[in-house]
Amino acid sequence: MDSRLEAVRDTVLARNPGEKEFHQAVIEVFESLGPVHDRHPEFLEGAVLERLCEPERQIIFRVPWTDDAGRVHVNRGFRVEFNSALGPYKGGLRFHPSVYLGIVKFLGFEQIFKNALTGMPIGGGKGGSDFDPRGRSDAEIMRFCQSFMTELYRHIGEYTDVPAGDIGVGGREIGYLFGQYKRITNRYESGVLTGKGISWGGSLVRPEATGYGTVIFAQEMLKTRGQSFDGQRVVVSGSGNVAIHAIAKAQFLGATVVACSDSAGYIVDEAGIDVALLSQVKEVERGRLTDYAARRPGSNHVAGGSVWDVTGTVALPCATQNELDGDAAAKLVSNGLIAVAEGANMPSTRSAVSVFQEAGILFGPGKAANAGGVATSALEMQQNASRDSWSFEHTEQRLTEIMVGIHDRCAATADEYGAPGNYVVGANIGGFVKVADAMLAQGLI
Repeated sequence: MDSRLEAVRDTVLARNPGEKEFHQAVIEVFESLGPVHDRHPEFLEGAVLERLCEPERQIIFRVPWTDDAGRVHVNRGFRVEFNSALGPYKGGLRFHPSVYLGIVKFLGFEQIFKNALTGMPIGGGKGGSDFDPRGRSDAEIMRFCQSFMTELYRHIGEYTDVPAGDIGVGGREIGYLFGQYKRITNRYESGVLTGKGISWGGSLVRPEATGYGTVIFAQEMLKTRGQSFDGQRVVVSGSGNVAIHAIAKAQFLGATVVACSDSAGYIVDEAGIDVALLSQVKEVERGRLTDYAARRPGSNHVAGGSVWDVTGTVALPCATQNELDGDAAAKLVSNGLIAVAEGANMPSTRSAVSVFQEAGILFGPGKAANAGGVATSALEMQQNASRDSWSFEHTEQRLTEIMVGIHDRCAATADEYGAPGNYVVGANIGGFVKVADAMLAQGLI
């Protein structure tokens, strides 16, 4: 790391104790930025990094709700509005027991750069709760969402902060949240949330966007070496929305996706994952991969273990942060891996990224490779603002253009700063410079 940035890093870590995921995200970005400050000393003079690492606003609130038996529960809600230099705060809400301030800050910090790379006028933010929707009835989830929005509504709006979904927050939850926002404010403000139902302001392609975008980014990386997804053997972690649509897109492009996972283990299906069956089991029935294996002849379920033990030429980590460590990365490389694109946020540990880069593996970091979701959310905002609705084909074409643009921007920036082929450097510098320029232009904010 550049010595000029070490003092800033140390201050950030000291001011945010115990937030290991946030620390990891900050360090990973700082390690790329030395060459930027050689060319732009004004960023140091203007304390851009110090300001960038301190959220503009952090909101923590109580979320009381009752279960179906009438018992009262209390969860904690968060919204971190990190940076609005490029536009209103934009980022998802995550409902999961692991959520705490450090997770939300790491996600919000990553979102700043991701959103900048899309070229859309959106800033960075993130939120969520330690509420666990698994095993809860629709009525319980509705009551929780209504209580959550009863506080959150004060802090959001189409020109202020526009939340979306993330882990544990899909179309059902967005519907309950939007209904409560409308009820409290007496406004049908479509642009206040994205990920809405198609019949009431949502965008076609939004459910598919993150998974599709990850594969499009990976395809562009493969093209730089004269390759494509055609004939590749792909391993995917996760089996939720992002993973399902990444599997579908990869197989549409000619790959065979042979494995995916959930919290109880993973499946291997040498014939290629049956996307329709996987979607039925995971999204409709909210079941487990054991259910898939029971209904899919020739597939095999492995309890526990790591999906990264499965041999593949392309890996798409689409589950959660720090799921792929250095040992798993080394095994993938020894088994013939050629490319990795992150469909989740920071799923690869720092040691894993080092292994991939030292081996010359194509590596697309999440802030670039999984930007398709937020890009399509911004397209949903455009449609809401114009009271318009676009076709699936038009929206998918816009998504493809944005993802190709992100890839090309990262590749060109890496070349410009002396790190050809390093998409981590390209993504970090490309996003940072755009935000930093806007911050300086707007004065001391």
